[in-house]
Amino acid sequence: MTWRCTGIRWNDGRPAIGWCAEGRGERSSLLTYGQRLAFAARGERHCLGVRRAGKRTPCPRAATVPGRAGNAQCPECARLDRSFSVAADTNAADPRTYRVYLAWFGPGLVKVGITAEERGPARLLEQGAVTWTWLGRGPLMATRRTEELLRAALGVPDRIAYARKRAVRGHLPAAADRAREVAELHARAAALPGRPESLEQLACETVDHAGPFGLDGLPAPTRVITGMVPGGAVVGRLVAAAGPDLHLADGLVVDTRLLAGWELVAPAEDGTTAVPVAELPPLAAPGGQDGLF
Repeated sequence: MTWRCTGIRWNDGRPAIGWCAEGRGERSSLLTYGQRLAFAARGERHCLGVRRAGKRTPCPRAATVPGRAGNAQCPECARLDRSFSVAADTNAADPRTYRVYLAWFGPGLVKVGITAEERGPARLLEQGAVTWTWLGRGPLMATRRTEELLRAALGVPDRIAYARKRAVRGHLPAAADRAREVAELHARAAALPGRPESLEQLACETVDHAGPFGLDGLPAPTRVITGMVPGGAVVGRLVAAAGPDLHLADGLVVDTRLLAGWELVAPAEDGTTAVPVAELPPLAAPGGQDGLF
């Protein structure tokens, strides 16, 4: 039986590494800032199949996935996944209540988005939002139309690359300044005409994730893993986590999307393979326990 990594999970505001094994379901290992991480990839990276409604369906071909791919799915499973995706506008009949949010990731890095109300702030943690607030709630299509209206009127995107988010995390302004920028945008959004009548406007209540992410005193990120290879090992002290990223004390960033699909084991004592890394720019432009996890 092989337990494969499924990437980072945020459980009640705490980061954890997820695992799945065919016939055994899923589990997770909570992470603690200050702990030592040591793991190596073994074998081949495999497609994780499709997860829907809390249940994972294995890939019928047990396909392999390239080590540098950001998504641990083969093309067939990825297409099936997107056929039920709200983000891809292929599930417009979803009857759940949705919320519109405004998320701040760094100076000049703000986006608007939607998430199912039942998920609470999980989406904001998964995206690595440092400061955020709700804007409104209502049916899916009302929140989607509101998202598009705000993007156009406020000049903010619905996506920001993770590379830009991680590069600014070691250079964040004070919490009060972050909250003020979000509150100002919320006020501009609230004053806009043309919102759907079925959308309930929500008051500005900014939330800051610097604490849950461990960002206070974070060393500036300097390098990021660009892919895993068989035998590739990572060893270091975990100091922070945000979105899919694990930040180590030496400035290395581990994008856990690249860990998904691998079997991770303790590194061999007689030598391991180096993982490929890339240097990060010093600042992006605006706009303890030992062992295996």
